[in-house]
Amino acid sequence: MAEKELAATAMRWFDENARDLPWREPDVGAWAILVSEVMLQQTPVVRVLPAWRAWLARWPVPAALAADPPAEAIRMWGRLGYPRRALRLRECAVAIVERHGGQVPTQLDELLALPGVGTYTARAVAAFAYGQRHPVVDTNVRRLVARAVAGEPDAGPATRPADLVATAELLPVEPARAARASAAFMELGALVCVARAPRCVDCPLASMCAWRASGRTAPVGPTRRPQRYAGTDRQVRGMLLAVLRETTGPVHRDRLDLVWDDDAQRARALAGLVDDGLVEPVGEAYVLAGDRHLADRRIPGPRPAAGPEAGVDPV
Repeated sequence: MAEKELAATAMRWFDENARDLPWREPDVGAWAILVSEVMLQQTPVVRVLPAWRAWLARWPVPAALAADPPAEAIRMWGRLGYPRRALRLRECAVAIVERHGGQVPTQLDELLALPGVGTYTARAVAAFAYGQRHPVVDTNVRRLVARAVAGEPDAGPATRPADLVATAELLPVEPARAARASAAFMELGALVCVARAPRCVDCPLASMCAWRASGRTAPVGPTRRPQRYAGTDRQVRGMLLAVLRETTGPVHRDRLDLVWDDDAQRARALAGLVDDGLVEPVGEAYVLAGDRHLADRRIPGPRPAAGPEAGVDPV
């Protein structure tokens, strides 16, 4: 199999089948792409779309977000889940303003040095915002390359240096086409070469796929079981954070006690929010990070709060 043939085939498929996503528009800037990449981590596209639009409507440039307190980022994050990402995005915005004059840097090493920006996100921004030739490797790409090139059913739970090398070898030499190929690999992995029931009959790479050639075409389950959510500390953290997010002043501890019956688990979840920098204690009350200036407001006493059945998202 010729590696460049695989990329060319994937790009032809992508040109005809790619989802119409706003962060793929040609006039979308690096900040908007960076925001989309952070939001899309562990979160489906359908949920990210409205949050992404609202975020950029409020903070169209890094300087706008950097000027607001962390609490506003947490509130704006809403129910996307894993709200530490909101803090990392704001820290990233501050660093972009302080180090790069408010412009998302173009160099990979500078992107990697931004708070909360790791191997995948830095390369995604460099490729998709600046048209550079970098292997953009997420779970979908690792799975696609493992099957098509190595003939393996899955690439394992974490990205390794070997995954970057294997993907880089597939990319066209010309940077803009390499970035396009990376987007095509990701889309194929997300829509066709999926984990549980790969749609091999619809895959444009089927004739050159080492895994299919081996005869191993039965559905393959994920390497890790989905994490349980109901009743976990993550659920309790989400419920506590929802109360704080929807309140404009300090929330008394007694009011938070109404959120969850298990005292030990509730205390542990609240302490975790404080340790993660999402929440700050103010005497016997709590506020979102950066909202300590609200501590002089009257702290309301306890009132009925949402029960365990209320919808919240992981934090």
